Amino acid sequence: MSSKNIKELRALSEAEMDDKMIALKQKLIESRLLAASGRLEKPSVIKNAKKEIARILTLKGLKNAGNK
Repeated sequence: MSSKNIKELRALSEAEMDDKMIALKQKLIESRLLAASGRLEKPSVIKNAKKEIARILTLKGLKNAGNK
């Protein structure tokens, strides 16, 4: 992920991060189902979704730690 995308994630509000994370989790579930049935064209979609979710969780943790 480029630093531009990380800056975009940092600019998101808490609610926007939650919405994005829900969408990514849904995408991850769908990708796993496709992978299990052998119809997933790009297996990297799963890896990228997991990394994006981890980035969002990390940024949320940093924001929460900074607010204390």
